[in-house]
Amino acid sequence: MRDSLNHSFTTHDGVELFYRHWPASDSTGPRRAVVMFHRGHEHGGRMAHLVDELDLPGYDFFAWDARGHGQSPGERGDSPSFATSVRDVQTFIDHIQTKHAIAEQDMAVLAQSVGAVVVSTWAHDYAPQIRCLVLASPAFKVKLYVPFARPGLKLMRAWRGNFFVNSYVKARFLSHDPERIASFENDPLISRPISVNMLLGLYEAADRVVADAQAIQIPTQLLISGADFVVHRKPQEQFFERLGSLRKEKHILPGFFHDTLGERDRAHALKRAQRFILECFAHPAERPSLLDADRSGWSCAEAEELAAPLPKNSLGDLYWRATRAGLKLGNGLSDGVKLGFATGFDSGSTLDYVYRNQPSGKSALGRLIDQNYLNSIGWRGIRQRKVHAEELLRLAMRKLREAGKGVRIVDIAAGHGRYILESLEGLEQKPDAILLRDYSEINMRDGSALIEQKGLGDIARFVKGDAFDKADLASLDPKPTLAVVSGLYELFGSNQMVGDSLAGLAAAVEEGGYLVYTGQPWHPQLELIARALTSHREGQPWVMRRRSQAEMDQLVAAAGFRKLEQRIDEWGIFSVSLAQRVS
Repeated sequence: MRDSLNHSFTTHDGVELFYRHWPASDSTGPRRAVVMFHRGHEHGGRMAHLVDELDLPGYDFFAWDARGHGQSPGERGDSPSFATSVRDVQTFIDHIQTKHAIAEQDMAVLAQSVGAVVVSTWAHDYAPQIRCLVLASPAFKVKLYVPFARPGLKLMRAWRGNFFVNSYVKARFLSHDPERIASFENDPLISRPISVNMLLGLYEAADRVVADAQAIQIPTQLLISGADFVVHRKPQEQFFERLGSLRKEKHILPGFFHDTLGERDRAHALKRAQRFILECFAHPAERPSLLDADRSGWSCAEAEELAAPLPKNSLGDLYWRATRAGLKLGNGLSDGVKLGFATGFDSGSTLDYVYRNQPSGKSALGRLIDQNYLNSIGWRGIRQRKVHAEELLRLAMRKLREAGKGVRIVDIAAGHGRYILESLEGLEQKPDAILLRDYSEINMRDGSALIEQKGLGDIARFVKGDAFDKADLASLDPKPTLAVVSGLYELFGSNQMVGDSLAGLAAAVEEGGYLVYTGQPWHPQLELIARALTSHREGQPWVMRRRSQAEMDQLVAAAGFRKLEQRIDEWGIFSVSLAQRVS
């Protein structure tokens, strides 16, 4: 039996989380690892038996205690948000790479129940390069048994704020194994409560990931308990059918209760998991190429469907005509809606208005409409994108200074340039040069005024430029050390255009320089945007083709950049990533 070592790692927000490490018992081969994520209410120690039972002596094993669980800090069953726990996964994986010298592509991830949903969301939102996933009974939809429980919990949270509910599940309904039942009932580190914020966040993330599972490319094995009293099977089946992985397996285990990996007859499940992990490591990692996803595949079909007109006088057509009429009424009262119709809801002027977030309009009613407009989930995501972009800009500038390199910034579609200029606030040392570019005369005028307002005229200038002109970008002089593309590629479905733009930047940015780029892997209001809002392109409908994070990262890698960091908002809408120019 392997002994474990106890460690901790520091998360992105400074919290120290506990984890266990079982070093490989056979160290003759390459360093490889299995990283395990436990069920809700439990902790990593409950997975310790798997280290020997999976019989993978050449693999290191790791298991954390999620925040609010086991020996990790935090109120029991709680986290600042579900997205915080998802980002904790990325921080843990980064820590294993740095501390234990095991590359991400040499890791397999094994997760169960709530842990499997956290990991699935991470796989969707961050597009990690791990070797494979084994998901046991993912809790995509918990059986609450009480009618209208979910909307009821939402109403109670709106009234009471965050509160806790206790698990109703008895140990005998989790496993047939007497030892597992007894240990569950007597384990002092198991906690019954879960916060409503986490429970509802679990539901919302699961809905999104099941609906968009085609974005996950990682080889995945799904183990489904055949007699599960805790979670529903249908979303598990839907998730599997939609998975975008070239290699995927589904195994239904008759008679198994929810604790799949702790069942009495779990050897049936573990043999499958062991074989799958070994086979995935026996062959080079495969991912589908997404470089032509704009011409074929699910995101292309989705965008074409949104661009197609609805049958005249159908219910859908009538609904969106009424929606557009309502927006036209708002146009006369809300300054934000009026600006959107005048310049395009995707224009630099609109984005700058959203960044400022100051409701304005005719009368109190107009300001109320404008406030609701600015508080839509898409605009909240845009403002969080700005925060993340500024964070990664400052990180890149610090890395350049530490390497003794000059800081020369270019933003190829800057809008008004607010996020670039405001990222400099509080910095002791300003960049050596800032070049802001945009195709719009309005953006050039207002961006130049913002440069003067911020007192940065000595280092910053605004010029007109085409963000998709490969040759023009490649000839930038002086060569930038930090390129920024924010909110641009999401507006154009063509990968050829994006590839040309990235290739131009790759030719311009010197080796060791950085690229900050954004993505939009998900949006809950795509149809509203396509059917009711207009773009900056002569009032045309604003139809967007989503790019999964995996697709966006492939385009960046193909141009010669290596991804280093990523941030994403709590709704999974807008990502911001940092990459480095490599030879």
